[in-house]
Amino acid sequence: MKKSVLSFLAVATIAGGAAASVQAEEVTVKKGDTIWSISQKYNTTVEQVKEWNNLSSNTIYIEDVLNVYEEEKYKVNKGDTLWGIAKELDVKVDSLKNWNNLSSEVIHPGQELVVYPGAPSSIVKESPVHTPVENTESTPTKEEKPVVNEDTNKEQAKEEPAETVDAPKEEKNTNNTPSEEGAKEITMEATAYTASCEGCSGVTATGINLKENPDAKVISVDPNVIPLGTKVYVEGYGEAIAGDTGGAIKGNKIDIFIPNKEDAINYGRQSVKVTILD
Repeated sequence: MKKSVLSFLAVATIAGGAAASVQAEEVTVKKGDTIWSISQKYNTTVEQVKEWNNLSSNTIYIEDVLNVYEEEKYKVNKGDTLWGIAKELDVKVDSLKNWNNLSSEVIHPGQELVVYPGAPSSIVKESPVHTPVENTESTPTKEEKPVVNEDTNKEQAKEEPAETVDAPKEEKNTNNTPSEEGAKEITMEATAYTASCEGCSGVTATGINLKENPDAKVISVDPNVIPLGTKVYVEGYGEAIAGDTGGAIKGNKIDIFIPNKEDAINYGRQSVKVTILD
């Protein structure tokens, strides 16, 4: 596989009429990295990282090269137009409209626009979804394959994927990989959940306190399919523990724990491979 580097752009607010200088930094994708963790680090979304790199899935590998562009703000001055701003920043008018959910080209002085200088013009900024994340059966806006799923753990059998984080954090074991001899692999439907919902205790069926351990890698399972306490490898999510159950989680379904509510909502519903490690 070719050497992969993660390039990101240092950002600052762009004062109207003058674009900030852009500096590129090369970061090699390391063991344990996921598209989700990279998107969080650079203040963007999983979907945007996939768009920037023409990825059809959320699976990445050590030494893969990804291009990531951090969000910048452009403050509109009197006399500014979308066309003029687009020309100055070397982006398309349609891109500016998409990134800012604009239905027309009307802008006003003092307005702040989201921009991604240097990024491909196809990027569409996601609008926040205001639906309760505790409904793990909510329908996503887009069918995905391997993704850094909020409630789906994906597994990679042929090459060592970058996602190798264990769950819970204190039981981390990076020696187990999905290609392990005799490992059982199951294709499952995954959704995501969070512990920050109203009325949620944050304590799983096996006693893991997710509010106190937001970095824990935990999935909710049907114990008849995957027994509680089982260590698994979920494609696009990493190594995790089957530590919870849910009323809607029956049969070949799992719900992966993602600490951030909006990220959990955006995860949607995905088909992933789950490898039973023990």
